[in-house]
Parts: sequence; C-alpha cells; structure tokens
Amino acid sequence: MSTIFSQIVEGEIPARIVYEDEATAAFLDANPLAPGHTLVVPKEEYERLNDVPDDVAQDLYATIHRLVPAVEDAVDADATSVAFNNGEAAGQEVPHVHCHIVPRFEGDGGGNTHTMIGKQIDLDDDELDEIAGEIESNA
Repeated sequence: MSTIFSQIVEGEIPARIVYEDEATAAFLDANPLAPGHTLVVPKEEYERLNDVPDDVAQDLYATIHRLVPAVEDAVDADATSVAFNNGEAAGQEVPHVHCHIVPRFEGDGGGNTHTMIGKQIDLDDDELDEIAGEIESNA
C-alpha cells in the first residue's frame, strides 16, 4: 500500500508541488506550522532514514539545501527549522521519510531542538563515554 506522500508524487492526490526532480519531490504541508511549511520526500518509499540508500540521501539533502533559502525568501522568514521525525516514537506519522522545512519568525514562540522533549537529562562522564563508544562502533 502506498503512502499519502507516494500518492501525491504519483499525482493521485492534489498537492502544491513546489519542486520536483528525478529522485525527490517537495510540496507544501497540508497542516502547516507556519506559512511556507514544506515537506521534502524521496520519490521512492523508505520508512526511516536508516533505510534510505546513500545516493538517495545525497539527492534528498541536495533538494533540502536548494529549498531552504527558497522557502525563507518566499515568506520573508528570519530562519527555518529543518527536521526529520525518524520513527513512530519520534512523532513520524507517515511511514515515508520526509523532511520538514518550517519557516521561523522572530517572536513566533517556537522553540529549538532542545525543547522537543521538555527536559534535559543528566548523564555522567562514564555514561557519555559508553554511549559515544557504542555510536562510534556502530557507525
């Protein structure tokens, strides 16, 4: 079964497409957090970033890199928040990798990445070293 994003890419569901190339598509979010809120997707379905092949990841980032200034300019934004929700526990609602480009404005009341969880955790040096070692060995 194809996702709503695949249906948009295939033209089965109408959307305001703002960019498209062979590998990626971008369209305005139907439930925007700000004017110009744009989603960037690979045309092929991949549920999580972990599943995206390197060449597709490069294409995806190139599209994001191209669109961030275009979105900011279009709505005269002061900045943008650029984010992926990678997995259901992170808030991913559609099982198709997608990047949010959310225009930000001075005083908009939105927070930064550190405000997503609500509180900062406290880890000691041993815990940090262990985690860093695990990440390094898995990379």
